[in-house]
Amino acid sequence: MPKMKTRKGAAKRFTKTGSGKFKRRRQGLRHILTKKSAKRKSRLGKSTTVDSANIGQVKRMLPYA
Repeated sequence: MPKMKTRKGAAKRFTKTGSGKFKRRRQGLRHILTKKSAKRKSRLGKSTTVDSANIGQVKRMLPYA
């Protein structure tokens, strides 16, 4: 059987943690930042984990992660 291919777009966006969860960046910090409060921008700067509903999809996209 041939090797499975990694989805490179997903590989650039997600990293696997030691406990097996996936880390991701939050959306909404690229542009139109003037109307967002400093507190909101600070929260958006921190990374978070992938929701349990989407972990299966991420695992399929990253077979060797």
